[in-house]
This record gives sequence, C-alpha cells and structure tokens, in this order.
Amino acid sequence: QVQLVESGGGLVQAGGSLRLSCAASGRAFSSYAMGWFRQAPGKEREFVAAISASGGIRVYADSVQGRFTISRDNAKNTVSLQMISLKPEDTGVYCCAAGFVATMASKPYPHWGQGTQVTVSS
Repeated sequence: QVQLVESGGGLVQAGGSLRLSCAASGRAFSSYAMGWFRQAPGKEREFVAAISASGGIRVYADSVQGRFTISRDNAKNTVSLQMISLKPEDTGVYCCAAGFVATMASKPYPHWGQGTQVTVSS
C-alpha cells in the first residue's frame, strides 16, 4: 500500500509556471510507475504524464508535450511535475497515481492522491 499527497497547486496567469509535487509514504515507492492526471470541471479525467519505476521511461499527453516535465526522486519518495507556459485549458485538479506500468490509462493505477487545484487565468 502507498499513500500519496500532492502539493504545489495554485493560481497562475497564462504563460506562468508551477511545480507540483507528490509525496509517497509506504513501501516500495521505487517499484511503482507514477502518473499525473487532471480533471477540469464538467470534464472527464485525462492523462497528463507518467514515469516508469526507474525513471527511464516518460510518457506525455500531446497537449502538454514540450511544456510539462515529469521527474522522480526515489530516495525521497517524490514525483514532480514541472509545468511551464501554462494555458487556461490546463486548469483542473491534478492527481498523482501509483501503478504497475507507466501508461496513459487510469485503470493500471490502483493508488491515488486527493489532488491539488491548478487554476490558470487568461
């Protein structure tokens, strides 16, 4: 079992930057692939980025490719999402998730955090 707590969300103007962090507690963080998903009001949850357990594989949604960077520190049990050139359409609740494979699908992630709000104003 792993518990996940996100932080770093907030209100930012379009073009600005934010760095989200996800702190994990529990066993074997380094054995989990980690993902970031987001959900805007009235919309389905969507994949943002994922990273393999070793950090060697990173996957991004087309909408954030080149603007967002996912990274992890297995010594500190954290995964981060650096976001630059933010757009109003990036607004949503961002959740980190721990799972078995770095994939865009949400089902392979059995462990989820509560999320942190990101609001990008135009």
